[in-house]
Amino acid sequence: MTDYGLKIWADDNFIIEEAQVKLNYLSKPSLLTITKEIRSSGLRGPLILRFPHLIYKQISTLYSTFERSIKEVSYKGSFHAVFPLKVNQYPELVDAVVKHGQAYQYGLEAGSKAELILAMAKTPTYAPITVNGFKDTEMIHLGFIAAQMGHNITLTIEGLAELKSIIEVSKKCSLKVPSIGIRLRLHSSGSGVWAKSGGTDAKFGLSATELLEAIHLLKTNKLLKYFHMVHFHIGSQMEDITPLKRALREAGNIYAELKKMGAKDLHAINIGGGLAIEYAQHNDDRLRTYTLEEFSNDVVFLLGEIMDKKKVAHPDIFTESGRFIVASHAVLITPVLELFSQDHQEKSLHIKENNPPLISELIDLNKTLNAKNAIEYLHDALDHMESLFTLFDLGYIDLQDRSNAEVLVHVIIKKALVLANNHQTIELQKLQASLQERYLINASIFQSLPDYWGLNQNFPTMPLDKLDQAAVRPASLWDITCDSDGEIGFSSKSPLYLHDINLEEEDYFLGFFNVGAYQETLGMSHNLFAHPSECSIEITKDGYEIKNINESSSLLKIISNLGYDENQILIQLKNSLARSKFITEEEKSDTLQKLELYLYQNSYLRTTN
Repeated sequence: MTDYGLKIWADDNFIIEEAQVKLNYLSKPSLLTITKEIRSSGLRGPLILRFPHLIYKQISTLYSTFERSIKEVSYKGSFHAVFPLKVNQYPELVDAVVKHGQAYQYGLEAGSKAELILAMAKTPTYAPITVNGFKDTEMIHLGFIAAQMGHNITLTIEGLAELKSIIEVSKKCSLKVPSIGIRLRLHSSGSGVWAKSGGTDAKFGLSATELLEAIHLLKTNKLLKYFHMVHFHIGSQMEDITPLKRALREAGNIYAELKKMGAKDLHAINIGGGLAIEYAQHNDDRLRTYTLEEFSNDVVFLLGEIMDKKKVAHPDIFTESGRFIVASHAVLITPVLELFSQDHQEKSLHIKENNPPLISELIDLNKTLNAKNAIEYLHDALDHMESLFTLFDLGYIDLQDRSNAEVLVHVIIKKALVLANNHQTIELQKLQASLQERYLINASIFQSLPDYWGLNQNFPTMPLDKLDQAAVRPASLWDITCDSDGEIGFSSKSPLYLHDINLEEEDYFLGFFNVGAYQETLGMSHNLFAHPSECSIEITKDGYEIKNINESSSLLKIISNLGYDENQILIQLKNSLARSKFITEEEKSDTLQKLELYLYQNSYLRTTN
């Protein structure tokens, strides 16, 4: 995997030049250069780099592709889209979405009261707001307030109780009534991990019988004129286009029937989210089987075909695909702290004047190793290692001999794998897989990659440099949480190979890509590790600008967020130190300064990395 699958998952956003990962945009800066400049200010721990230009790219690509499909088949409706805030609510991201979406009247979708307030504050009045999820009377009232403010807002009914609440609020207040949408509980379901979002057992939506009851209630209460949209969603990250086609036919026919029943102001179909992105680094792991062009062509053509047969005007098309818009914009950068399992260097050897015969043979193997004998000598070294372990257990060699054996075998393995890299065999691949290295990363998987822990979702991973050198070490990644689940294990089906490095002499950084969707908002503070430091990178023709650097929360802030009084904690620590009988008054002053310094640093490890 010399390019770490860039051609599969990167969508031309990143390239490899001069042995480094670079942005494929304008001045093409390297991620390593950007990372080192940020870290020169003293930041340590993991770092999220945001690239707003990638958000603009995705928004413009989505709109232009649908507009092309509409033009090709002479579709009479228009295309609209909203960004679902549940995908990522962080300020820098939301501001970038709103800014880069203005030219397209790109709106926001809310699924809770807090998200609705955010949408009302951030969405321009000419852009749409859709409100999904379960709602109480207060949330519905907020929707009326948004409409009164001039927002183009649609409240999507998830159940008949919500419609009754809308009717109740409309009778009790004189505010403008927002547009009303109805979510359909389709028979059709999606594909992949989130397929349960659709189908007859789905959590949200109205059945056919409930839909007829809703139309009756709207007519009876003179609100049918506000019924503007039907909505469906069959699941996030759809792997296959076929389930969507089935859902479109079902929803399209329901829409046409509703129009014929008198819903003359109904004019939009919201097809929800689900537009997938690619996370795979290997061809055999690809999950998405369609292109954006195929997606848009199918949506536009099928809806047009159904409406033409039913002699119904073409509806406007809405989408809520958030993962497609923002996943690629964020990269998690984390330093490697340690090669945890077998990070032995030749300088660790302490060879005796008289060594056991097997140690002498290992010394000779190491000296005479070359490309021709690499595999043979590798086998010999492993055999010798087993024999030496047995001799140690029997008491025939001492601890220094055992240490020398471990170092020599490790060095021989490293050299042999590099020398044999151009002559890969099944045997060598199996041998590599059995000789895994554990790379300790300064990050929390629970905080920054929760979908890996919860759903076994892989994210494209690669080193930021050394990409002109053979990476032959099968890699397992260990995070710094006190939890054995904090590991991305090596998989022979989707292997990750990294470089053999000496961390005493150089830094080694890994990048995790396509992490801009869901990972930040779902991240948990396991072991009280907070959200990583972050910044936005504006790339120019001549270089780049680092903007909005936000360091990870300090130790005191993390504790405060749990409900503790940080001032009280600080006072208790100071008092305990002042009462200590184990240090002098002079030492107390110095210790107090260090304590306060540590308390106001973030929770990640502060080594040279």
